[in-house]
Amino acid sequence: IGRGEDVEITSYLEKTLTSELSGNVIDLCPVGALTSKPYAFNARSWELEKTESIDIMDALGSNIRVDSRGLEVMRILPKLNEEINEEWISDKARFAYDGLKVQRLDEPYLKKNGKLEKASWQDAIAAVAQKFDSVKGDEIAAIAGTMAPTESLFLLKKLLSDLGSQKFDANQFGYKIDTSSRGNYLFNTTIAGIEKADLCLLVGANPRHSAPVLNARIGKMVRDSALRVARIGEADDQTYPIEELGNELSALKNILAGKGDFAKALKSAKNPIIIVGDAVLARSDAYGVMSMLHEIVAKYDIAQADWRGFNILHNDASMVGALDLGFYYGKSGNGVADILKESNSSKVKVLYVLSADDFDVNAISDDCFVIYQGHHGDAVAARADVILPEAAYTEQDAIFVNMEGRPQYARAAVAPPGQAQAGWRILRQIIEQADASIKANSLLEIREAMAKENIVFAHIDEIIPTNFMQFKSSVKLLQKPLDKIAVNYYMTNQISRASVTMVRCTKAKEENEKTEVAS
Repeated sequence: IGRGEDVEITSYLEKTLTSELSGNVIDLCPVGALTSKPYAFNARSWELEKTESIDIMDALGSNIRVDSRGLEVMRILPKLNEEINEEWISDKARFAYDGLKVQRLDEPYLKKNGKLEKASWQDAIAAVAQKFDSVKGDEIAAIAGTMAPTESLFLLKKLLSDLGSQKFDANQFGYKIDTSSRGNYLFNTTIAGIEKADLCLLVGANPRHSAPVLNARIGKMVRDSALRVARIGEADDQTYPIEELGNELSALKNILAGKGDFAKALKSAKNPIIIVGDAVLARSDAYGVMSMLHEIVAKYDIAQADWRGFNILHNDASMVGALDLGFYYGKSGNGVADILKESNSSKVKVLYVLSADDFDVNAISDDCFVIYQGHHGDAVAARADVILPEAAYTEQDAIFVNMEGRPQYARAAVAPPGQAQAGWRILRQIIEQADASIKANSLLEIREAMAKENIVFAHIDEIIPTNFMQFKSSVKLLQKPLDKIAVNYYMTNQISRASVTMVRCTKAKEENEKTEVAS
């Protein structure tokens, strides 16, 4: 702003810019006056090695470029992909990389006399194999985290199955997801497909915090007057106008009965979409709510052959891949809770935790032997009896499946710290020590085995046609509102929780909220 000697670069707003996409202004600045504060003056562009990969801070699967120097990630930039993230990425994808330098697990540990002590890989793997031999197969269970690569999930499932256990789950938050058909848990409209929609109903969904880049695409259509958005759930600011239908389930009942203006709009819409979020999936009556939503889909013909308007908004990068691989225990949503209960009744004596830190660690029985494979010293690592240090997503080649069902490659940009190894390599060593009948000699061999079992993994970077089946449930609906799930956007995984930048963002957001309340 200003002219001549009075020219000044400023936010103009004179307050914190509350946006999950603010970092994109760096790319928009034509002269480089706006720069990345964490990256500024740390490296020259010609010093950097550039690696094309994908972001796993949410389930969108944004394409990114990881710039590194030596063993250090220096910055993360967006890579153009019109079908997913166009030229944008979220602030968490762009800035949370400094969390890769903090609280890292870089050596194996074994617990001796109640204390974790450094150990060799040979001793750590031998301790795991010995523990597996000392218990029955169905006394072993596994819980996987939100950033677990599909190859690791595949091998861990195969290992436990070979040992005689079906107790594995990656759904730490207890989301009740219908798995009767693949189309029932995907974002079927596809990310780019949103631009063809003319009417959108958000049901317990918070796309601004679950997938900011997706939310920006919705907002673009709203601002172009091409999309009308309504919501059933707790009101909040999604950065574009929304027609509020209340947070009571009676609003869904009215739509099913054809009552109200929105029901009329839904009937006349050419390409309507429904986006279901975690405020529905986390409810104890989620199956009942989902059953009613499926009735609405059938009544208004929202899931057609040429238009699939039913969508689940996932929060986590590993969830769809885990569902595709069948990495869940019992009825979806109860698996992790059941495993933890069984650890307290001595039905589970060994718990293998694959980079999972978002469940109640205190719920694990004191007598349960805990193996932790992960890259950060987060909640579960302190409780573990064996720690196996794993590479993070910028340090190993892996496949992740995004919310629309598209498998994509994440590529290693730097070597892992210390003695940390890629997840599949760790599991291969355990498989060999346990004499399990699983072939895992190379990453290619593992991927070929995955593709044989599920055709999805034979179509990298493609969305293959999937079936959507109407789901019915006898679960009774609760008489309680559809309240939003409170989430700190900047603190959703091990890497972002370790990030100094994300901590600062959290504090700035809290201070801004206090100022707004005071004013």
